[in-house]
Amino acid sequence: MTGFDAVFLSYDEPMANSLHSRLQRTLGGTVKRLHGVHGMRLAYRLCAEVVDREQFFLADGDFAIDPGFDPADVRPLDEGVSMRVWRAVTPVNGLTYGYGGLKLISRSALREMGEAVDVLAALPGRIEFAHQTAGITRFNQSPFHAWKAGFRECAMLERGSEYGMADGDAHRRVEAWTLSRSGEFAAYSAAGAREGVSFARQAARDPQQFDHLNDPTWLRERFTAAHGDQAVSG
Repeated sequence: MTGFDAVFLSYDEPMANSLHSRLQRTLGGTVKRLHGVHGMRLAYRLCAEVVDREQFFLADGDFAIDPGFDPADVRPLDEGVSMRVWRAVTPVNGLTYGYGGLKLISRSALREMGEAVDVLAALPGRIEFAHQTAGITRFNQSPFHAWKAGFRECAMLERGSEYGMADGDAHRRVEAWTLSRSGEFAAYSAAGAREGVSFARQAARDPQQFDHLNDPTWLRERFTAAHGDQAVSG
């Protein structure tokens, strides 16, 4: 491991244990685990309290790191930069971008995080996007998890990217999500994407509804109401 700490943030992902072990092997040291915290904003804030160093790697519970990723090549964040995001492959639609990617993040920035639907978009300071692809975001581990990924991402893109993404790029990514057809449970990601777009258009009249996107209980209930109780297997 380099001079950075690392945290693996998981909630209910079926492959979380194996992906945590994979991250530890690749980074070459102990990766702390924060698991089962209800509410995404709280979970990210707590990550700042379990590390000992100011800058640390942060991986979500469905991130499968590329074994060729070399942490020794990673330079620290510059002054005024709160986070760097490496790209990840999206397994259902061929996209490769920052969604679900590995992060290097500042503990003090997390402690000062503001309010945003896409939680980490509210960090103070600048956010860097690395050109390197660091792994695959393996959200398609069950029908529910595949649906949730499409629903949340497309609802936020349809609402308007909080990272400053151009509208044209956002629309192209939404279209790719709605056409998801490769990999396990791709049809659920496509359905989630379409439903996420509809949700965003309806919620535009009541913006507080977007808070539901960070509520795992609400998301599971929404999925079950539309697709039946296949949240774990299908």
